Amino acid sequence: MTTLPDGFACHVANIGIKDRTDDFVVIAAEGAVPTAGMFTRSRFVGPSVTISRDHVASGSARVVVIVSKNANVANGEAGRRNADELVDGIARRLGCNTTDVLIASTGVIGRPYPMDRVRAGVDAVPVPMIGRSADDAAAGIMTTDTVRKVASAQVAGSSATVVGIAKGVGMIEPDMATMIALVLTDADVASVELDLTFRRVVDRTLNCVSVDSDTSTSDTAIVMASGSAGAVEPAAFEAALFDVCVGLTKQIARDGEGAQTLLEVAVTGARDDAQAKRVAKAIVNSPLVKTAVHGADPNWGRVAMAIGKCSDDIDIDQERVVIRFGDTEVYPNQVDAAGLATLSVYMRGDTVLIGADLGIADGDATVWGCDLTDGYVRINADYTT
Repeated sequence: MTTLPDGFACHVANIGIKDRTDDFVVIAAEGAVPTAGMFTRSRFVGPSVTISRDHVASGSARVVVIVSKNANVANGEAGRRNADELVDGIARRLGCNTTDVLIASTGVIGRPYPMDRVRAGVDAVPVPMIGRSADDAAAGIMTTDTVRKVASAQVAGSSATVVGIAKGVGMIEPDMATMIALVLTDADVASVELDLTFRRVVDRTLNCVSVDSDTSTSDTAIVMASGSAGAVEPAAFEAALFDVCVGLTKQIARDGEGAQTLLEVAVTGARDDAQAKRVAKAIVNSPLVKTAVHGADPNWGRVAMAIGKCSDDIDIDQERVVIRFGDTEVYPNQVDAAGLATLSVYMRGDTVLIGADLGIADGDATVWGCDLTDGYVRINADYTT
């Protein structure tokens, strides 16, 4: 079992939003602690995003409450009132300020909270909370996820740990955050440093995953630091935070709706990191690339097509580009029929690496996604019916 870092406790329950599995998670520190958050820039956000964005602006928080299987998006003023009531109820229950409570909500859009069940759920939160299982909390925030997503790391040179949980398998193309991710640490990190470090790490991890190129209305990523383990070396903390976030990122991509194969795309030799990331996303988001991966078809022409779609990047010259599947170069030095057959066997594995060197400068980026299967179509065709 993965336990929460010192200074945090949780309550996980089923309040009747899902039929049988847990759907209500409350995680709290002993008091307000340094906190940072990143959120979707969608123009159709729900009140969970607007409330949390306002509350985290102070640089501290104490509690995060997560509702699973109901996004509470597009419900107008009633949706805002219901979210406010939930936040106020948790604050009263735990004896803290309303502004110390952050909220995340995920699931079906356009359905109101069942407030009678929510109120009963709030009233049942134990005081004090004594739960410590990150695994239970991760299971409680799942929607169409098939596995719970947990990652942990120790901060080198200290006793401090970093533990993260996440959910997300569909409607995933992050825009300043990702799905729902909550990262906790007992390292002593000041609010400003925590915010800057988190943004750097998210940009290289949670913002580098895509399942279907659709940005959620509810994307939320939060980090909290209890300080219980004392001060840590900043670079060591960032390294541990990166390990946790990249672990969650890969788990999200691997569990993409209907997915059978993790797709990792590494672009090097770009003008800068931003260009590398843009090209990598064009590759990982291409339905033709994703279906080729699903069919174990080393059709490198689809990768070339995806790079070519970046038409505003006029410094990309096909004469300088190199494309690889795994460690095998497929363009410009093409493999023969036997080589393609060997690559097809490679692509039947659970992870496929695609590399592209643009031959311009030294910018690089790695992004993660998954193949596109008939399972994805069925899950999303039948999602609410």
